[in-house]
Amino acid sequence: MNNTSCDTCVYNVYDDELECYVCQINMDEDEMCRFLSQSDYNCPYYRFEDDYFLARKQ
Repeated sequence: MNNTSCDTCVYNVYDDELECYVCQINMDEDEMCRFLSQSDYNCPYYRFEDDYFLARKQ
């Protein structure tokens, strides 16, 4: 799975004040530079947004 797709990441949430999607992870400056400069960057914080994750554990 391509870990650069923020659209499917659980940390990508809609911010009502900014009226856009933002990442909730607080990346340091080096991580952010790598993320913005590399097209094949694999985010170490990426977690697939799975609505049924908890339901499968029950």
